[in-house]
Amino acid sequence: MSKSPNLCDEILFEKFYKQNFKAANNFAFYKCGSSSDSLDLLQDSFAKIWENCASINYLKAKSYLFTTINHLFLNKVKHQNVVFAYQKETPNYDKDNHSPEYLYLEEEYKQQLLTKIAALPAQQRQIFLLNRIENKKYREIAELLNISQKTVEKHMSEALKNLQLKTKFSK
Repeated sequence: MSKSPNLCDEILFEKFYKQNFKAANNFAFYKCGSSSDSLDLLQDSFAKIWENCASINYLKAKSYLFTTINHLFLNKVKHQNVVFAYQKETPNYDKDNHSPEYLYLEEEYKQQLLTKIAALPAQQRQIFLLNRIENKKYREIAELLNISQKTVEKHMSEALKNLQLKTKFSK
């Protein structure tokens, strides 16, 4: 009885790789629809075959390759589903991965800013909010409030001076 070729032989593994690369890549692309993702699946699959070369029957290696691609793809989909479910449950989660201290200081700064905006004189607050929140130009604000553009500029300048906040990061 002749012994099955061993995939641990680099020359045989390279031959196996070259013979199956195109079909496996097409299969991976069919599964995920992205050429970069399909190449990732392919690389991981061939790496798994190399890692387990001693236990894989050469005659069944092609089947093992396609099964591995499929399993890796399904694992990736499961992982994405977990990530999406988590993102759906935690919409306010800090996606930038800032430190708790940074998040605390940011929240503190926001509260200070809201308090200072609320404390502005009515016309300064109105002009500031129209400009910074509603993105209106000074000319538009002047027309809307029936005042001169210079008055808008003056109130905006005063509002910005009044809103200067002192933080741990300020000098």
